[in-house]
Amino acid sequence: MEFEEKTIRENYVYKGKILNLKKDEVELPDGKTSYREIVEHGGGAAILCEKDGKILLVKQFRYAYKEELWEIPAGKLEKGEPPVNTAFRELEEETGFCAEKMTHLITVYPSPGYTQEKIYIFRAEGLKKTRTNLDEDEFLRAEFVDKEKIFEMRERGEIKDAKTLVALSFIDGKMK
Repeated sequence: MEFEEKTIRENYVYKGKILNLKKDEVELPDGKTSYREIVEHGGGAAILCEKDGKILLVKQFRYAYKEELWEIPAGKLEKGEPPVNTAFRELEEETGFCAEKMTHLITVYPSPGYTQEKIYIFRAEGLKKTRTNLDEDEFLRAEFVDKEKIFEMRERGEIKDAKTLVALSFIDGKMK
């Protein structure tokens, strides 16, 4: 690799429940050294659900941004859990719908400048209503929104979440 940076030393600054923070010393391609601050995150799965011309979105308060965001259902991978299993689990937990089938659409790197997180985006098919099972500290509302309204929301900048914007490019079965 022409631009590869080699790790000289890993230094964990913080190890937490959801993420770890490292400040690694690296050797640059020209032989000089530098530092890279990295947020380690286990990754997540997100689910695009289309039904009767509508898309399933959740609205929840995101503390880091101090605002409510519209997003497709998603959640973090449990250690060792295949992403497709996370997609099935999170869809039901957050929205009260289970799917007969999940199809992987794309894997995205949400912020490659400082994290190695990957988000696996799936399309859910064959939705059946069950019940939600939100985490103790999770508060959100799930709602099917008409596709035309979603396109308008996107144009007005009301949908800001990156994984959701990427997933919306796959509406109607192909990338747009």
